[in-house]
Amino acid sequence: MEPNDTIPAVPAEPLSTAPAEPPAAPAEAPAAPVRPRPRGRTALLIAAAALLGISGGTAVGYGIQAQRPPSQLPALSQTELAYPAKALPADKVPAPLPASQDRQAKTDGDLRKLLIDRPAGWSEDKDADWLDDGWMSVGDLARDYREEDYMFEYFLGSGIRRIAGASWVKGADREAEIRLVQFSSGVSTSAAEFADGQRAYMGDPEKGAGNEGDPVEASGEGRYYLYEVDREPGYEPLYQARALMNRGDIMIEINLYDSRPISKKDIRTLAEQQLERV
Repeated sequence: MEPNDTIPAVPAEPLSTAPAEPPAAPAEAPAAPVRPRPRGRTALLIAAAALLGISGGTAVGYGIQAQRPPSQLPALSQTELAYPAKALPADKVPAPLPASQDRQAKTDGDLRKLLIDRPAGWSEDKDADWLDDGWMSVGDLARDYREEDYMFEYFLGSGIRRIAGASWVKGADREAEIRLVQFSSGVSTSAAEFADGQRAYMGDPEKGAGNEGDPVEASGEGRYYLYEVDREPGYEPLYQARALMNRGDIMIEINLYDSRPISKKDIRTLAEQQLERV
């Protein structure tokens, strides 16, 4: 209906003398209805009143401001910056850290050089197709987890930078895998959060080792774990150990596999040696 249309008259209905029956209570309280947008003539009246209120308030504000004295502006000139009168003597200037002690210089270089050297008695695993010249892709890393798609998005959202790895074999059945997962540096704590998330479920026998593990010395929250032996008919028993640590923007993961028992010393030694290199 347009604003100038004539509103038709509605015939009045006779009043009923019978008492009104109270409405039955609903079985469930409905949600509060959304107030409908006003239409037609009512909408025009409300819009005109709002516009008048805004215009009137603006005019009053300008009038009050015009009656006030002008405010003093701050000076454009600034005080001169203070510098020390003399430079520090050469023997007082701190010397730069050597490259071997500068973590940023170490981690910004070739990440593969931070992997520990292959121990004596071990050889390169030529069947490790997840490695390409010592590098691992984000997709290959995500495929190692049950929820592959989720982990791939998680890594990308966490600012993953690069992954260096090594894979060795010893004897007939022992295998070792080491991964250095580096995230973008700065205020981000993605490496620590990733390591914490992995350690959080290691006590679950369905998802992890089923125990709380043991601390890795001088690693902060780093821990290493021994899994319960996995036995399946027709297969050799599978023993597994895992270490999870983080330092700076790098998360360190080490896995050991064998058909014979793995000692705590085996996984702890690798974890401590790798931690010293990062």
